[in-house]
Amino acid sequence: MSTCKIICVSNRKLAEDFPAQLARVARAGVDNIILREKDLDEAAYEELAAQAKAICEEYGVPLTLHTYGDAALRLGIRRLHLPLRMLLSMEETEKRKFDVLGASIHAPEEAVAAEAAGATYVTAGHVFATNSKPGLPPRGIPFLGEVCEAVHIPVYAIGGITAQNAPLCVEAGAAGVCLMSSLMKASEAELLGLVSSCKSCV
Repeated sequence: MSTCKIICVSNRKLAEDFPAQLARVARAGVDNIILREKDLDEAAYEELAAQAKAICEEYGVPLTLHTYGDAALRLGIRRLHLPLRMLLSMEETEKRKFDVLGASIHAPEEAVAAEAAGATYVTAGHVFATNSKPGLPPRGIPFLGEVCEAVHIPVYAIGGITAQNAPLCVEAGAAGVCLMSSLMKASEAELLGLVSSCKSCV
């Protein structure tokens, strides 16, 4: 039996009470939370990130910030996720300030470029059909397998992931999966079941 790491990618607009939902997600035992929230300006994002940091520290879950590297450093957070174009344009001196650098990729050659630029992991998608990408066909499991074969860093599948299809991602070589909608909307009991099911991929 293989283990499957679970990354929560946040979307506060899907949660009735975002801080409370984030706490429930952390308690459920996810392996990492990426605070996405790309519509916020840096000041508003940093304020939300400070709240998220306190929640994650309470439950011992790593928090990764998204896009705003300066805000991350001001908060003492050395984990950052970036769009690939931002990673590729980032100065080496800035990269060295972070222990973990992730990038979003959509092709095997992008994963190779991210690894060469210093990414310590990539998220690859969208693998399955998802409401967050309406009208765009999913790239599928063969795509995910190609990405995993192309790099030596962990690859996390994103897009339409469920407890039912997570095992397919692990079989393709992924180190884990990213979940958004299901984690942002689930009750405490549902979260525990979902995280447990995904982590025990056969």
